[in-house]
Amino acid sequence: MSHHEHADQRQAATDYFEPEGWEQRYAGDAQTWSGHANPRLVELASTLTPGTALDVGCGEGGDVVWLAQQGWHATGADFSRNGLARAARHAELAGVADRVDWWQVDARRFDAQGRTFDLVTSHYLHPPDGGMVEVTRRLATAVAPGGHLLVVGHALHSMPGAHDGHDDQRTRAMFAVEDLLPALPADMEVLVAEERPRRLVREGRAVDVADVTLAARRRA
Repeated sequence: MSHHEHADQRQAATDYFEPEGWEQRYAGDAQTWSGHANPRLVELASTLTPGTALDVGCGEGGDVVWLAQQGWHATGADFSRNGLARAARHAELAGVADRVDWWQVDARRFDAQGRTFDLVTSHYLHPPDGGMVEVTRRLATAVAPGGHLLVVGHALHSMPGAHDGHDDQRTRAMFAVEDLLPALPADMEVLVAEERPRRLVREGRAVDVADVTLAARRRA
């Protein structure tokens, strides 16, 4: 599962879906992601009154740190212990460690255990074989009344190799926003369900990609 931007295409596909691959990725000293908040999160959270937030698949914690800097009390959840350790260091360096918590959990087996948050967000998680539908259903259970859910993924046509007919596990892990809608409970109102454009730098070139974007609000 990838967390921010697109993952290294040289890594074996199975490593995207299991903790061991991400433990190896986060084992070194080099920073993997930019540390900047994802734009879809900035768009939504900037319109909300800060409260409690949960970021599932937080990786190195860029979104969690940004949320804390905006006044949220943020919890970062990830299945990689090394990723969470990096995220905690980044929060310390940013001076927001007192506004963040960390939770080691696999999104595929996520259980809110009765906890609710004003904002639940997940960026670029891609469980295999359509698994994001079930993950979205699980994430929705953690949204408080009046709270928001934001799920963002890579659009298939934006992924390298998407047009060459190569159908591997990574490609089959992509999802469309329409796939996620049945996972929402009846008391959630859909605010955004579309692909939204984003520009990134890939191998030194500016590339226009698209994010599958689902934002919903639980009725109070």
